Amino acid sequence: MTLTTPTLHTPRLRLRPFTDAEAGPLFALHSSTLVMRYWDSPPWSEGSRAERFIAMCRKMAEEGTGARLAIDRASDGAFVGWCGLTGWDSVHRSASLGYCLVEAVWGHGYATEAAHAVLQWAFGTLDLNRVQAETDTRNVASARVLEKIGFVREGTLREECVVDGEVSDTWVFGLLRREWRPSTVPTPAR
Repeated sequence: MTLTTPTLHTPRLRLRPFTDAEAGPLFALHSSTLVMRYWDSPPWSEGSRAERFIAMCRKMAEEGTGARLAIDRASDGAFVGWCGLTGWDSVHRSASLGYCLVEAVWGHGYATEAAHAVLQWAFGTLDLNRVQAETDTRNVASARVLEKIGFVREGTLREECVVDGEVSDTWVFGLLRREWRPSTVPTPAR
């Protein structure tokens, strides 16, 4: 079963399927030590990783297991990151939310705005009952994004990740359909 990757619009963003043109900006995003410091894998060191990521996005859609969307800023079309759902399970009506944005846009509400749009699609179009998200316990900014859009911290996975010898804990967040507030659009930071 395929999953059609949508194009979503917010006041400041356009979320859309990846194209091969994003390989360069995607590599720049995922090769940044600062961006990847709380990730569950080290920064990318080879450009071919971006091409494989884009191919995996297409494969996920074809297999019906998820959809990752490139995020462009509406004002100038600049690529600012990605947001999407993985592990989509149509039987259990669940999936996991993930996002990654370039450092230059941190603190401007773009992650919150993009995640809100993806959740609107997840609960409205895909009829999901639960969306889960995880973040490194040191990544307080990401935890705030999740809480702003209604996620509840459900627990801690102790010493869940070991990246380059560094052990870290992970917070697990969940958002249920009955808790989702689609009309509560987060106010962008100015």
